[in-house]
Amino acid sequence: MTLFSASQLKILRAVADRIIPPDEYPGAWDAGVGDYLLGQFQRDLKHLLETYRAGLDALDAEFQASTGLRFVAASAETQDAILARIEQGAVVTYWPLDAAVFFKMLVEHCMEGYYSDPANGGNREGIAWQMIGFEVRDEPL
Repeated sequence: MTLFSASQLKILRAVADRIIPPDEYPGAWDAGVGDYLLGQFQRDLKHLLETYRAGLDALDAEFQASTGLRFVAASAETQDAILARIEQGAVVTYWPLDAAVFFKMLVEHCMEGYYSDPANGGNREGIAWQMIGFEVRDEPL
């Protein structure tokens, strides 16, 4: 089953990596947020799949109208500037859903994937836990 078009998946990856960009630790996608989200869209977030598809398409259309570029082709600085505008709901194109609500939901789901238990598909090798100094004990307390 194909959850997203190739274009939508590229946008999702690029947006996730702007929400949690790489630094000395992996960004969202390399830390497993994509795996987490794709798994959740087949389970707990299944009811939001169409919302995500529409939101990702609207986000790309917003970028094209604002910059003449597709989201994935824009610089990180341009992506951040337009995403900040979307976060405030200040959009120039038609969105079939509230842009600010969609962006907030996307941020929350990316954070869930980044910081959740690796057994849920994200936080690959517990990298986010290592980053924040969370120690996982092998034996019960």
